[in-house]
Amino acid sequence: MQKKIYVLDASAIIGGFYSKSYANFTTSGAILEIKDLKSKILLQSALENGHIKVDEPDPEDTEEINQIITSSGDILRLSDVDRGIVALAFKFKRNGFKPIVVTDDYSMQNTLKTIRIDYQSVLTPGIKEIINWVKICKGCKKRYPSDYKFEECEICGSPVFRKRVKAVK
Repeated sequence: MQKKIYVLDASAIIGGFYSKSYANFTTSGAILEIKDLKSKILLQSALENGHIKVDEPDPEDTEEINQIITSSGDILRLSDVDRGIVALAFKFKRNGFKPIVVTDDYSMQNTLKTIRIDYQSVLTPGIKEIINWVKICKGCKKRYPSDYKFEECEICGSPVFRKRVKAVK
């Protein structure tokens, strides 16, 4: 049986979440996102008491996640810190653990659902389905990959917009 662990993003820490029954991990990047004094004090106490530990993803896990989110279109919506949290959970899964990521970030939840890592929300209901993203020209309707970097169509010069599409299972 896989050992359950929790991977916490900043929203989990700000919301005061950590498990007393299982190990809790976060990244140094998530810690830097904690700005309010109350959350900083609670985090410092949890770190000192060993309730939350800091770990970082391996480079190969980060690269794998970057490929996945480029394909799904979430690359434009996930910060480096978000990617680090997802990659850390991916690392734990690869090493035989059962990670549960605690986050209110819908793009992170979308990515986690895609890679079959469990998640739970702190304050929001969470996502119900996987969403992918494409870019479409307003003029000629040409479809571009989600990581298309330009704001104008290479064919007709019209603006390009991002559109969500349901993922095919």
